[in-house]
Amino acid sequence: MRIQATGLAPANILFRTMGYHVTKDELRAELERQAQRYKDVYGGEVITYAAQPDPERKPWRKKANLLDQAFEKELEKIEKDLKSRTDEASG
Repeated sequence: MRIQATGLAPANILFRTMGYHVTKDELRAELERQAQRYKDVYGGEVITYAAQPDPERKPWRKKANLLDQAFEKELEKIEKDLKSRTDEASG
């Protein structure tokens, strides 16, 4: 069964199932009726599951482009120069 939400107010959300509009309460009642019918006809049990949470998204990370790489190299070079100058001044 395909269920599609329509753009109405949240208090009275309608769903479209095979071209018909039904409210959430009507949909719940229909699903309950189908579950009861399954239990009566097939003698089976119906297990309901809570919705699975959406997987956590990893934070977006920018790939370093050529300019970023050159900038990093320059920073490393400057840090190296500063360290060598402080080593020379102290030693």
